[in-house]
Amino acid sequence: MPEFPKSLSPKRLLQLLKAEKTAHSALALFDSATRHPGYTHSPNVFHHILRRLVDRTLVSQVGRVVQLIRTQKCQCSEDIALTVIKAYAKNSMPEQALDVFQRMDDIFGCKPGIRSYNSLLNAFIESNQWDRAESFLAYFETVGMSPNLQTYNILIKISCKKKQFEKAKGLLDWMWEKGFNPDVFSYGTLINGLVKGGSLRFALEVFDEMPVRGVEHDVMCYNILIDGFFKKGDFVKAMEIWERLSRASSVYPSVVTYNVMINGLCKCGKFDESLEIWDRMKRNERKWDLFTCSTLIHGLCEAGNVDGAERVYKEMVESGMSPDVVTYNAMLNGFCRVGKVKEGFQLWELMGKNGCRNVVSYNIFIKGLFDNGKVDEAMSIWKLLPEKTIVADSITYGVLIHGLCKNGCLNKALWILKEAENRGAHLDIFAHSSMINGLCKEGRLDEAAEVVDQMGKRGCKLNPHICNALLNGFIRASKLEKAIHFFREMSTRGCFPTVVSYNILINGLCKSERFNEAYLFVKEMLEKGWKPDMITYSLLMDGLFQGKKTDMALNLWQHFLDKGFKPDVTMHNIIIHGLCSAGKVEDALQLYSKMKQWNCIPNLVTHNTLMDGLYKAQDCEKASEIWAHILEDGLQPDIISYNITLNGLCSCSRISDAVGYLNHALNHGILPTVITWDILVRAVINNGASTVIF
Repeated sequence: MPEFPKSLSPKRLLQLLKAEKTAHSALALFDSATRHPGYTHSPNVFHHILRRLVDRTLVSQVGRVVQLIRTQKCQCSEDIALTVIKAYAKNSMPEQALDVFQRMDDIFGCKPGIRSYNSLLNAFIESNQWDRAESFLAYFETVGMSPNLQTYNILIKISCKKKQFEKAKGLLDWMWEKGFNPDVFSYGTLINGLVKGGSLRFALEVFDEMPVRGVEHDVMCYNILIDGFFKKGDFVKAMEIWERLSRASSVYPSVVTYNVMINGLCKCGKFDESLEIWDRMKRNERKWDLFTCSTLIHGLCEAGNVDGAERVYKEMVESGMSPDVVTYNAMLNGFCRVGKVKEGFQLWELMGKNGCRNVVSYNIFIKGLFDNGKVDEAMSIWKLLPEKTIVADSITYGVLIHGLCKNGCLNKALWILKEAENRGAHLDIFAHSSMINGLCKEGRLDEAAEVVDQMGKRGCKLNPHICNALLNGFIRASKLEKAIHFFREMSTRGCFPTVVSYNILINGLCKSERFNEAYLFVKEMLEKGWKPDMITYSLLMDGLFQGKKTDMALNLWQHFLDKGFKPDVTMHNIIIHGLCSAGKVEDALQLYSKMKQWNCIPNLVTHNTLMDGLYKAQDCEKASEIWAHILEDGLQPDIISYNITLNGLCSCSRISDAVGYLNHALNHGILPTVITWDILVRAVINNGASTVIF
């Protein structure tokens, strides 16, 4: 802090205050000057320091500065009182704003004018106190205060905040009729309100009205519309507004415009276009900021374009801009996602050197290392946490337990879980569900059940995701009775079964050919208000077909259609497979021909299933037609397609044709499997051929 001369003047103090880079240091200097012998602040000094206290972290200091003005009996202009009222309005402190307004003459030695009335009116609006705002507006007339353009702009804002958009537009039209001539702020307020309220078409109509009325668009109006369309996911409209801005002669894109464009394009997955905007921004010598770079780096990394993100990062550093922890985290995440572990460690060291690591950084890096199979390295980063006085959060434990389970380190994951519980650490659903899933996949169901029990004892609320994981574990281990018992217990544990829970149980029962019980659970679903979904019906039909109960499966299929459901390709494949397995290949072909009528496009599984059914029915010609359909539909036959065809042709003693398909597979980069060679060798042996012709 600079030393003051013995005779300190307000003019000299004002120069010193302006030289201070932060509001905190300026306030400290102001306080020091207040105590300086023989010194008295001037209105200009008070005005300067009050303007710097508008931020929410410092607005609490405004009151004592105001008290100092009153104590000092400093005669101030309305501008200084306005600064105080606006500071309180911005921070949703209407009571303080009202107090200053009512005591303006006593504190500042000036009477409130229309600007002060408007500022207090705005303070009520910013705090969503509509009734007080409307009462205060009525007070204008009682004191003979005539509303001006700013007053009506505030009224437009009130209507927009209350989502009364027609009323706001009506007020705008009334203003024209009465000669108030709405300005760009009037229109901008309405456009902003409409966009926030989701009425983008109406907002565009208002935007288009502006030049007709002789009001020029400003860049803020363009920014609001572009941002609104991007947030709605309307890439085309956003680009249309951008093009209109690019062609405009009197207004140019600002840094905010470029940031909105880059952010919107990244969120729409248009990463190449976002880089083009970035390049254009540099060509037009628009100074980019940290938000620009962070947004672009994050978007490119999410898309896997880490090279592009690195390019932006390097340009950012070369320009002298210091990355913040958010930017570093985005880059670190990018390196981990594409397996650049070495580069990740280099960046990690740099982050530590620059003091830019937080708990999110640890979570990202630990997860990235686990995803790349670097278990020891991930654990070494985890061990650094206590040393760096960073407290692990629920996400950290979730990432750690999930990563250990994913890499087969179940015992270590279980140890971490129990240690965290003993320490009283907060563990979320992700940590527990990862542990339960991991144990269930390894068949360690008793331990999984114990984890669920411990959750209940520790007051952790169970959710369907947790319960369904254990339920699925019992089904996979063919422990149906335990699954049913746990299913019945779910509601008593405060976790009510969902459609997914029922589907898991129905699937297990169908696979065990316990169809009557499966039907009972479907009936129970309906009684409890759950609607069976596509998966429920698919599981039931698949189970019935596998249990050779074709008629029951087809009756259920008809019931499904009668209910107005639209079957997807997976359900079609189940029915086609069931019909082919039951020898009803013609019925399967009829269903196949109807698929496109229902806007359901057959996939490769559909074609493979049909070919297999036709070959088993010894109908090689129709099977060949299905092969042709595969190619016509732009699908790429896989090794399963070739194996079905080879097996079918060989069963019809067409070994030469089968060898032709083998060559076709090799020419298209499809490598034969053991099954392929087994089919061909058996065919040659069974047909008594003495020479292998391939």
